[in-house]
Amino acid sequence: MLSRILSATVVGIDALPVEVEVDSSRGLPSVTTVGLPDNAVKESRERVRAAIKNSGYSFPAGRLTINLAPADLKKEGSSFDLPIAMGILAADGVVKRDNLEGYLMLGELSLNGEVKPVRGVLPVALAVRKMAKALIVPEENSLEAAIVDGIDVFGVKSLVEVVEFVNGERNLEPRRVEAGNLLGSQRYAADMADVRGQEHVKRALEVVAAGGHNLLLIGPPGAGKTMLARRLPGILPPMSLDEAIEVTRIHSVAGLLPAGTALVTERPFRTPHHTISDAGLIGGGQIPRPGEISLAHNGVLFLDEVLEFRRNVLDAMRQPLEDGSITVARAQVSMVFPARFMLVCATNPCPCGYLGDSTKECRCTPPVIERYRAKLSGPLLDRIDVHCEVARVDFKELAHKAASRTSCEMRESVLAARELQKERFKDSPIRNNAMMDERAVKRHCVLDSQAAALLESAMERFSLSARAYTRILKVARTIADLEQSPDIRAHHVAEAIQYRALDRRVEL
Repeated sequence: MLSRILSATVVGIDALPVEVEVDSSRGLPSVTTVGLPDNAVKESRERVRAAIKNSGYSFPAGRLTINLAPADLKKEGSSFDLPIAMGILAADGVVKRDNLEGYLMLGELSLNGEVKPVRGVLPVALAVRKMAKALIVPEENSLEAAIVDGIDVFGVKSLVEVVEFVNGERNLEPRRVEAGNLLGSQRYAADMADVRGQEHVKRALEVVAAGGHNLLLIGPPGAGKTMLARRLPGILPPMSLDEAIEVTRIHSVAGLLPAGTALVTERPFRTPHHTISDAGLIGGGQIPRPGEISLAHNGVLFLDEVLEFRRNVLDAMRQPLEDGSITVARAQVSMVFPARFMLVCATNPCPCGYLGDSTKECRCTPPVIERYRAKLSGPLLDRIDVHCEVARVDFKELAHKAASRTSCEMRESVLAARELQKERFKDSPIRNNAMMDERAVKRHCVLDSQAAALLESAMERFSLSARAYTRILKVARTIADLEQSPDIRAHHVAEAIQYRALDRRVEL
């Protein structure tokens, strides 16, 4: 007897439907799985056998053939346990086969028949919406799937529960979640008011948050670079529903979505260690998985001590910083992962960290300093819009208890600037000033004669590249937006030039 059940597999961050076919026939007892299954799928036969028996059902004694179609698509993971078990029971007559037509199932089975959570449920739910099917998933994944409108999601805890529900012997209510109500739950513990001094750095953070620019912080150890960077997400605009779903989908595929979480509502802040490989940063593996740059999508990627990273790892980010996505190609498959993130880097000015410091003497020789800085290539440095020096904070500033601007107050300025950009780019895919292409820069970054003369002088004096010229215009546009100015003035350009610290000085 033949049965068919619909399931799905995740390829990259997208889900593709998979039809699970189970044929039960006479012969010596055996279970054969075909259709390019990986080891986890092959091992499912033992889990399924134990789960069926321990749930009070008998396992068919004949020959079972399980086909996962399409046969040329690699199947991986344990999410096929539930549909395979239901297919076996349907082929044996325990489950009514006609009742299976309207459902797509996925879930891992424990040996006692419990349905355990799996990763990648949100991409599956987004795919199911186009199929006019209901979705049966583990109870712990039901919130995640229910944020997708237009589908019925049923969370289940055991194989017995699924069998009785499909046979009409048990009633389950579809899970409902109002995704829009979850977006107001952003909570950031770190606040800018906690930082003493460093007002010019806070201003730089406000500028990069308003325009979505990349940032490099340069200063001695203990100056507060990491402390400031960790407070950047708190002044960024809240994510829209579409952005939150994009982030949740990536984290779901990566298996990083906490149990019982329906939606990632806070902008990601990823801080990989400097020993990370290029595959760990941009994504990879035999079956490609999203890397740190994709996990930071719509958020912040913070590289502390950036010059300790291997140069080939850093240079791998050059293309994603321009395109907002990364293509990971392997012999059998090529996948595209989103990677629209803000890059924030922190570094010491030299190996010892005290070049230019007012309290400690630097003992690094010029060749050592040159080799140290050469780890950050020119093309990558050109893609960082704002370079900001972070000086050591003296005792008076640390002990000063006067109120500083809070993250909430800074966020209000950022939101006002982003509203101008939203209106400016309403008819294009551009979201902020940092994403402007050459045509948009020419249209929206027009300089008056005074501002143009100032920029021309800076280009000649500091030998700035064409990309640096474009970055200055984008940052100047953002500074003007923070002042609600429709035009870019000379003082906007002057501040933008100030944020090219590594171009302005030979030594820091």
